[in-house]
Amino acid sequence: MNPARIRVLAVGKLRKRWVSDGLALYLKRLPGLQIVELKDSTPAREAEAVLAALRPDEQLIGLSEEGDLLGSVPLARRLEGLGSERLAFVIGGADGLDPALKARARWLLSLSPMTFPHELARLLLVEQLYRAQTIQQGGPYHKA
Repeated sequence: MNPARIRVLAVGKLRKRWVSDGLALYLKRLPGLQIVELKDSTPAREAEAVLAALRPDEQLIGLSEEGDLLGSVPLARRLEGLGSERLAFVIGGADGLDPALKARARWLLSLSPMTFPHELARLLLVEQLYRAQTIQQGGPYHKA
């Protein structure tokens, strides 16, 4: 997994300092990973903003409660299987992702059957991306 080939497209702004601090920690550990903030609106307008921000060579991975529930190791293996593809993980706003955007996604990922605020989902995703990288590298961070 190459963090420089991954972007997180996230609807909404960070408002909690502790989330920003946590993200800063993981972004230092994942050099090259980019987070792009998009303005929150209706799901349809958010989908337009996501598609406008999506690069032509990026594979869209939508975060959704209907997505695949994967443990950390299976997630690491799935990301490893994607090789050097460019990936864009999309975190929607309060109303989730627009159905058309979900249909366009390469796959949907669920962080949990529970619902999280978009700020917390952003932190959880970035932590799992870091964990996936350490699993792939055989590092000590993931204690399985």
